[in-house]
Amino acid sequence: MLARVPKFFRSFYFLTTLAFLVWMSFFDSNDFLTQYQTSRKLSILEEERDYYVEKIAEVQKDRRELMSNPQLLEKFAREKYLMKKPTEDLYLIVVKDEEEK
Repeated sequence: MLARVPKFFRSFYFLTTLAFLVWMSFFDSNDFLTQYQTSRKLSILEEERDYYVEKIAEVQKDRRELMSNPQLLEKFAREKYLMKKPTEDLYLIVVKDEEEK
C-alpha cells in the first residue's frame, strides 16, 4: 500500500513541510484565523481613530471660533446650555409632532 504513494510524498522534506504547515495553520498561537481576526480588528480601530481625529478637529475649530467671538459664545451658551442673564426669564417652546397626539 505504501508503494502506491509516489516517492515525492514519502520524502522527509515533504512530510516535514506538511507537518510545519499544519502546525502553523491550526495549532500555533499565530495561526491564520487569529491573524485574520487581528487584521480585521486593526482596520476597525483605524477607522474609529480616523473618525475621532476628524471630530477632534471639528471641536477645536468650533472652540477657536467661540473663544474669538464673545457674541457667538453667548449665543452658544444660551442655545446649548439654556443659560440666561439674571434679569431674564427663560421660556422653552417644545413643538410636538402630529404623530405624538
